[in-house]
Formats: sequence, C-alpha cells, structure tokens
Amino acid sequence: MNRLVIGTQRYSSWSLRGWLPVMMAGLEVEVQVIRLEAGPSAAIAQETPSGTVPYLEHDGATVWDSLAIAEYCAELAPGLWPEDRIARAAARSAAAEMHAGFRALRIALPMNTGRAEGPRTPIDAAVRADIGRLGALWAGLRARFVGAAAAGPYLFGEFSLADAAFAPVALRLDRYQVALDADAGAYVAAVLAHPLMQRWCAEAAAEPESWRLEKYESM
Repeated sequence: MNRLVIGTQRYSSWSLRGWLPVMMAGLEVEVQVIRLEAGPSAAIAQETPSGTVPYLEHDGATVWDSLAIAEYCAELAPGLWPEDRIARAAARSAAAEMHAGFRALRIALPMNTGRAEGPRTPIDAAVRADIGRLGALWAGLRARFVGAAAAGPYLFGEFSLADAAFAPVALRLDRYQVALDADAGAYVAAVLAHPLMQRWCAEAAAEPESWRLEKYESM
C-alpha cells in the first residue's frame, strides 16, 4: 500500500512540508493522519521507522524526512524544482535553510491553522531577526529569478518545492498577524491562496476538537 503518514494538520508543519510535494507530484497515496500528543506519540512510533512524521511509503520506497520526501517527489516530477540549474541550486539552498533554521520563530510561533490573533507574548529580537531574514531571502530570490510580477507570484515564478518549504512559516506569519512589508505580505498571501494550501487548511478545520492541544492553543 502506498501511504503518507502525517500528524494533526492543525499543528504539524513538518507534515505539511511532506504532504505538499506528494500532492504536487500527483502521487497516489493513502493519507493517514495520526493525532499529535503533548509528548512523544506511541501511535506515530508504531507507524514510522523514526517515530516522526511525515513518512512516505511509495512503490517500495520508504522516505521519512520532509526534505527527503521533496527530493523523492522531484525525481518522479522534475518540474517541482526550477528547470534552470542556477535557479534550482538557489531553490534547494533556500529550502534547506528553512529546513534547518529559523529556530526562534518556530519556537515562539508554532503552527496553528485555526489561529486568528497576535501572539500573547511580545516577539523578541531573535524572532524579529528570523522574520527579517525571511523577508530579505524572499525578496532577493524574486528579484533575481522572477522580476516581473507577471512571471508568477512565487519565489521562482511558479509554485515550487521552495515555496512548499516556506508554506508553514507563511501560515505562522498570517495566523499570528505579524506585520510584514508589502513584498513579504504579498508573498505570504499568494502561498496561502494556493489551492493545495486551501485544501490543507480546510482539512485541518475538519479535524475533531478533541485533537486540539492546549500548549499550542494558548500561545
């Protein structure tokens, strides 16, 4: 059976980074959603080799990291990365930076698709630095590789794996109502308007209220 194991869609940013490439590549998989818990999840540990999500089983391959899932999907659908070699290198670098960095922002503003208010504690300097880096990175990529708005609203024109990597942070910035400059705000709005993002948020909204976790709802 081909399947993608993910966690609660309301909260799981890592799951979103794995789900998007699978959907973009059009892989035929059964999506198995496991409720996240306040601590380590025994249910996830039973279903995935690393005890984490996302986890993909597809045509004999097993892939258990969001960036690895993105690269696996790109092997099957090469158009998910920019075609140009130099642009593709920049896209991979940006995705890897998101995958490994922005720790302060991740901790202070955990993903919650159902949120619609500012953070309850002030945003500190480290989080501001992360937000500033995001804006500069996005603007730099668009200036270098897109140019005219008519080429598309995303980092490399068309929605790519680089945009998929930044989708969870775009959700965070929107749901915590973080003030952004016009360019960053337009990019966040474009990401959230993508049909796959609309689908993810709709599925998250349909999850049982009993799946909600106080530690994420109270921040």
